Amino acid sequence: MDNHWTEWTDEERRRAQYDYNAKNIITSSLNMDEFFRVSQCKSAKEIWDVLEVTHEGMNEVKRVRKHALIQEYELFKMKKGDSIAEVQKRFTHIVNHLMGLGKQFDKEELNIKVLKCLDRNWQPKVIAISKSEDLSIITTIALFGKLREHEIEMQRLSELESSEKKVKTIALKASSQKSDEIEEKVAKSSDNENLNILVKRFGKYLKRKGNKGNQRRYISKQNDSSNTSKFSCYNYGKQGHIKIECPNVNQEKEKLGHKKKEKKAKERRAYITWEDNDDSTSTSSQEGSEEANLCLMAGYE
Repeated sequence: MDNHWTEWTDEERRRAQYDYNAKNIITSSLNMDEFFRVSQCKSAKEIWDVLEVTHEGMNEVKRVRKHALIQEYELFKMKKGDSIAEVQKRFTHIVNHLMGLGKQFDKEELNIKVLKCLDRNWQPKVIAISKSEDLSIITTIALFGKLREHEIEMQRLSELESSEKKVKTIALKASSQKSDEIEEKVAKSSDNENLNILVKRFGKYLKRKGNKGNQRRYISKQNDSSNTSKFSCYNYGKQGHIKIECPNVNQEKEKLGHKKKEKKAKERRAYITWEDNDDSTSTSSQEGSEEANLCLMAGYE
């Protein structure tokens, strides 16, 4: 309105009040960045147009975004590791944006799209729902609720199976430990047996080797004794023996031994006669002293 507010009619005052209320409602729902974007706007219509162009764009921008969302909707699939809640969140986000851009869907189309986007693990449940439910009547929210119930049941069964596997693994570990202990005992006993057998065989080997060594030594001695005929004696120069085996040397050694024995016998005889002389002198002196004592005793009386 171009004229001053003091010149407004009742209808103009009423429209100005509605516009003021609309501006307050729109600006109170905006964040700080959006508020600064529309702070210079003078009417609620102007604020709305700025926000519409900013977030939805012009008609050409709407058309491009609509085609991109339709392609995303057609290629929508359940990702690996996604839960039903995550699938529902992404699917609802795409559908709401398409419906905001003017795209219309019926219940059966949305339900079929949800069932087709699930992976192979959900195929038994998909077949069961397709046969038991009327997809043209059931809502998308109810369909996601049934899928969520099945997911919770599958999680419970997987947890039960994992706990059973843990118990089996513990039992297998215990049995494997026992079997390892038994194997160790058997291995130790077999090692001891092998060691005993090895010791016996080694003893037999040493005995055989010792006998062979003795035979070799005997043969070598014979060979040496047979080869002594080639040598000559060092003392007398006669051939056929060496100094150690010389008979003359042995005879001389025997003579020296006899002489030493005779000398020792003579020395022993002289020592015995000397002791006899000492004993006789001691006895004669004792007899003389006794006679002198008797004489003294007679004179005293």
